[in-house]
Amino acid sequence: MTAPVRGRLANAVVELRPLEPTDASALFAALDHDEVWAYGYGGREARPRDVTGMEQYMARRLTGGTGGGVAWAVVRCEDGRLVGTSTLGDIDLPNEAAHLGWTAYDPAVWGTTINPATKLAILTHAFEGCGLGRVKFLVDDRNLRSQAAVARLGAVREGVLRRHRPRRDGTWRNSVVFSVIVDEWPAVRAGLERRLGRTGTPRP
Repeated sequence: MTAPVRGRLANAVVELRPLEPTDASALFAALDHDEVWAYGYGGREARPRDVTGMEQYMARRLTGGTGGGVAWAVVRCEDGRLVGTSTLGDIDLPNEAAHLGWTAYDPAVWGTTINPATKLAILTHAFEGCGLGRVKFLVDDRNLRSQAAVARLGAVREGVLRRHRPRRDGTWRNSVVFSVIVDEWPAVRAGLERRLGRTGTPRP
């Protein structure tokens, strides 16, 4: 059992590399859309309004904000453009568990192969690289689009954590819990690979 490696993950669709402060400008350009922040991405953090704000937000995220995990920049292979970010965090090695979240993409790539390719890369690392037994996802119960996206990955909906976390607007969020466990991973992986075709095969 090992913690996630702060390294590169890749397939023919996406390259995931550890998020760095120098990515602030590209990440701001990708995420500077109202719909990205509409359902609480960033938790109680205020939405960055410029590159400097994104630099400050990232500094807080990258210094202990991932629970011992790794935040990746998601780069689209076809043009080398940074289109989002995703994190494997809240690492709990004694219980072989982690949380795959803190995910956001440019709305231009919503509904494309970017998300399944990203999740295939990270889940492969979690189960086959780190030897984890459980990966959870938490989604705001108002965010029906993200709930549907997680379900399409093959994750199992477990239930709802009521009044789980405060939102930026002062209301309290209910979080829908999904998970993939190691027993399910072969079927989940096969399903993601079918969605992606041969392009989903991890690259060394």
